[in-house]
Amino acid sequence: MNDYREELLTRPLRSRGFRFAAVSWIGLPLIAILFQVYVPRFFQSLSYLELPLTVTVYFSLMRRSAIMGLLFGAAVGLAQDSLSHQPLGMFGIVKTLVGYFAASVSLRFDVDSSVVRFFLALFFFVFHQFFYWVMTRALLGQAVDFDWQQTAVLAVLNAIVAVPLFRVFDKLRVTTL
Repeated sequence: MNDYREELLTRPLRSRGFRFAAVSWIGLPLIAILFQVYVPRFFQSLSYLELPLTVTVYFSLMRRSAIMGLLFGAAVGLAQDSLSHQPLGMFGIVKTLVGYFAASVSLRFDVDSSVVRFFLALFFFVFHQFFYWVMTRALLGQAVDFDWQQTAVLAVLNAIVAVPLFRVFDKLRVTTL
């Protein structure tokens, strides 16, 4: 192994030096869930946006703790389940997985880059849709088809929206010493 690679594997991760206010932890997911539930009723063209997923991915990436990502994803998913017409627990299970894996990925990559954020948002949208499809077939016994083309297009659209939203969310961080 070369010195650079060994340094990357052995040096401890530095603290990021910021935190989020409690209002951000509660307010942003609530706004995203209410957007997801109510806005598509009035504007059908915005029904493709999965803002609770975007918020889950962002906070899981920034927190860099698999347990916190898991808990945050479960809370957002169950809240989304309670306000939607879907069976209770479906979004909870899937967003728990997303929160856990997003936090795990953030330990390996620098997630402050817009390009990395774009590809992570794209990947986690496909991940979310795929596992929601798996859960629908396995737990509910519904024979639904998975449309890869539609999922790919929606993933790109959600990733395009996620990158500027991540920048807005970055403005809500409180710097610590």
